[in-house]
Amino acid sequence: MTTPPNNTEPVSPRAWTSATTLTGLILVCALTVDGADNAEGGPAFFESKIRPVLVKHCYECHSAEAGKIKGGLLLDTRDAIRKGGDTGPAVVPGKPDKSLLLAAISHTDPDLQMPPKRPQLAKAVIADIARWIKMGAPDPREATGHKVERPPVDLASGRLFWAFRKPVHHETPASSDPGWARHDLDYFVRAKLDEVKLAPSPDADPVTLLRRLYFDLIGLPPTPDAVERFVKEFSTSGSRDSRHERRSEEALAKVVDELLASERFGERWGRHWLDVARFAESNGRESNIAYPHAWRYRDYVIDAYNTDLPFDRFLTEQIAGDLLPAKNEADRARLLIATGYLAFGAKGLNEMNKAQFAADVVDEQLDAVTRGVLASSVACARCHDHKYDPFAMEDYYALAGIFQNSKTYYGTWIDSENNNAGDLIRLPDLPGQLIPNLSIPARKVAQLKAQLAKLDREEADARALRKQAMAEGRDLSKEGYNLLRDAIRIYWTRGGIDGQLKRVDAKGRALPLAMGVQDAPKIVDARLLERGEIAHPTVSVPRGFPRVFAMEDVPQPSAQSSGRLELARWLANRDNPLTARVMANRVWRHLFGAGIVRTVDNFGFNGERPSHPELIDQLALKFMENKWSVKSLIREIVLSRTYRQSSTYRPAAFQADPDNRLLWRANKRRLDAEVIRDAMLAVSGQLDTSRRKGSLIAELNGQSMSLLAFNKKVPADLDGSLHRSVYLPIVRDRLPDILDLFDFAEPSLVTGDREVTNVPVQALYLMNSPFVQDRAAALARRVMQSAPDRATRVRHAFGWCFNRHPDAREMALAESFFKSTDSAGESDAGSLNRMDAYCQALLASAEFRNID
Repeated sequence: MTTPPNNTEPVSPRAWTSATTLTGLILVCALTVDGADNAEGGPAFFESKIRPVLVKHCYECHSAEAGKIKGGLLLDTRDAIRKGGDTGPAVVPGKPDKSLLLAAISHTDPDLQMPPKRPQLAKAVIADIARWIKMGAPDPREATGHKVERPPVDLASGRLFWAFRKPVHHETPASSDPGWARHDLDYFVRAKLDEVKLAPSPDADPVTLLRRLYFDLIGLPPTPDAVERFVKEFSTSGSRDSRHERRSEEALAKVVDELLASERFGERWGRHWLDVARFAESNGRESNIAYPHAWRYRDYVIDAYNTDLPFDRFLTEQIAGDLLPAKNEADRARLLIATGYLAFGAKGLNEMNKAQFAADVVDEQLDAVTRGVLASSVACARCHDHKYDPFAMEDYYALAGIFQNSKTYYGTWIDSENNNAGDLIRLPDLPGQLIPNLSIPARKVAQLKAQLAKLDREEADARALRKQAMAEGRDLSKEGYNLLRDAIRIYWTRGGIDGQLKRVDAKGRALPLAMGVQDAPKIVDARLLERGEIAHPTVSVPRGFPRVFAMEDVPQPSAQSSGRLELARWLANRDNPLTARVMANRVWRHLFGAGIVRTVDNFGFNGERPSHPELIDQLALKFMENKWSVKSLIREIVLSRTYRQSSTYRPAAFQADPDNRLLWRANKRRLDAEVIRDAMLAVSGQLDTSRRKGSLIAELNGQSMSLLAFNKKVPADLDGSLHRSVYLPIVRDRLPDILDLFDFAEPSLVTGDREVTNVPVQALYLMNSPFVQDRAAALARRVMQSAPDRATRVRHAFGWCFNRHPDAREMALAESFFKSTDSAGESDAGSLNRMDAYCQALLASAEFRNID
């Protein structure tokens, strides 16, 4: 089932740890249980099981707040969901078989499937909705009173829509408690709370706050020594004594600055951008062919975040790095690698129509840039004017012309799975640079060239024979010729040889290569395609930018270049209303669990409106004023009083704001997949913090990922590494097990907000995975070697895993567990095996993979 948002008070992870150390049963402690699960009916069941599903999957198209009423159906109030839309009542209390909502999500009718064009909801979710309807569909919601907006599809109304208006400075609002705030953003949050007479939550305790900072900023848990130092320096007495407050603020700022300066920061926050950039090391789709040079872009992103490359420059390098001046050859290589952003999208490599293939590549690039940078669905205007946002087909093809005049270098060769070969960019030669592709002997190069020459002669002979036969009226098939078979053989064989030769020089030495883009030799504007169909081109559309962005004095693409550099500068222009807002919102989402605009990849009409519109403007403006420094933006937020709140449940506050949109407390969050894995490596003492050189995919020396399972050199779970998870291979449709099971981003899509699920297969992984078992065994060895007595060992295990000591009950339960399995005269190996089981229970516990 999908884990609901932070609108119920879950059983504390600490309590789960206590319960499971008694038995050591991994399955029990692996599942996070909500307190609301025990509510058999009434509003509690709706709030915990039904509302989150409606908000996540339905409100985008069927809510007054989103401004859209598809099919005349609203689902955001009790009366509306029972009234239904054009086809009848969505919910008939007590009658699941008469409720169209249940039929739609069950996909029993091919003409009535919700959510549209998406996978069916989890069976557990469907069962919950059926149960809710059967119990009478209790629903505490009342009418919203919102007026339904009209989509701003014309330029005039579009320019009035909040997202397309420039951020403006807002005066800092008055606060009922000015002493509470630490930064400007706190006043904006407090003002919203004051409006509904809510108070913020108390500050989190020092250990909780430190864990939150470590996981948010570097994706790793703090060591017990780091916790001890911080607790000594940080005061939470609540005293308004200025010396205490100053000492606490200085201690907090010191830790934040240390984490921001750590190389681990780039590995954590670079991964966030890789989600948005839809980074992958294979093509996916029907031709899942390797991209063995994609890793260079991964390393570029990590380095960019570590050096705090200004975000406007970061965008410019990725879209037009090849068009920028370079300081030296190393900088030239870096800029070329940056353009890989546009190259590793999923492609229809089997497409036979070359024009269609090129148009689809352009569409994917355009969608990646506009969704990733502007959180806008401009690509929806490919076949018709956008139905909900102010983007016409002319806007789409004006942008498409920019990408159409850029050659994409993605590095695949013709074979039985690929009808569209792609070159690679030759990087400058640099001392000590990593080149994972293999060299070949010079004689092999000569042999391959000779084979190519032979294939060329065979092809020429076949053409001559066919021409002669046509002139003479002969049927070559009756004479035993099979020209089609021979043509396919030549085509595929030549492709493989070309692929080998393009990766080496004349002497067979491997070349430094990268994915990326460069301007095409001939610059032409795109033709508007009727209904988006290649066969129906109409007028030529001058290259440019969507007209709804009313920005003055913006250079337009010239006749001599593609326009990518102008596009990059347009995106990074301070007058662009979206770029800074979207990035500030992405940062906010990663630190609070939800964006100020919850639909982080959609700021359009069908997206949600901001919970704090003035605050997102202030953050965007300050982001730009601070020279687009991502680290400065993060620092500002994590040093705020809003960020340091505890996650304690307060019934009255929950009743007023169940989704915590006003931020009356911190959101409890499950760690991302790679953070769970990295934390296991860290507490076991096995984490290798060095950068992995290259990538597993680059070392396979093969093209097709469909045969990956048959390669005995590749671990079955695609892991087998002690490096950080950001260096694991990202193969589309075949992710490493732990990433796949714990909701890693879909690498074919722009993803700013990952799904979070809680399903049995995750528990089975934590029980049975060799990776988890090996980490538990290493942690057990570490624990056994840390102290001679069991009580101290248990305290050390808790310290490493949870940054705290076990309480008296947990100690008693641990002792009971070990005594229940003790046997007289048992060997050290037997004791270690029991400690293995105990440590695996800790690693699989809810407390380990959640932060408060």
